[in-house]
Amino acid sequence: MLDLPIEFIAEDIPFQVPDEEKIKKWIVQVIEDYDFELENLTFIFCSDNYLLDVNVTYLDHDTLTDIITFDNSDEDDTIEGDIFISIDRVKENATNFNVSFLEELHRVIIHGVLHLIGFDDKSDLSKSEMRQKEDYWLSLRDFTANGI
Repeated sequence: MLDLPIEFIAEDIPFQVPDEEKIKKWIVQVIEDYDFELENLTFIFCSDNYLLDVNVTYLDHDTLTDIITFDNSDEDDTIEGDIFISIDRVKENATNFNVSFLEELHRVIIHGVLHLIGFDDKSDLSKSEMRQKEDYWLSLRDFTANGI
């Protein structure tokens, strides 16, 4: 087992990330490819209600969302943050997009990491670029083929 500064926590729901160590290695690969240094990264898996409360309390948004990313780093080239993911939203989005739960979970995980690297999805152009980056990194997550 590797000692990577990535933590997966289930907050108000029972949830365990499948293939934790492989996912951690994959995340590190993404971070290192962009020449960032990983300090600490925590993923908090929760329900819609929990994430809605975070959204209202910290961002003043009264809407459901699948992910909220908080960048806690003091340095431009350092990754330190908290990524909250609603498992309820991931399940629903997987059904809506006709993909597996794990496919959608991995997309949302890497989406949050890309936000910490500096990508945003505020405009149509940046959303398209973000989706391309997600697709690229999802294509490299074949854990067996890439030795991850």
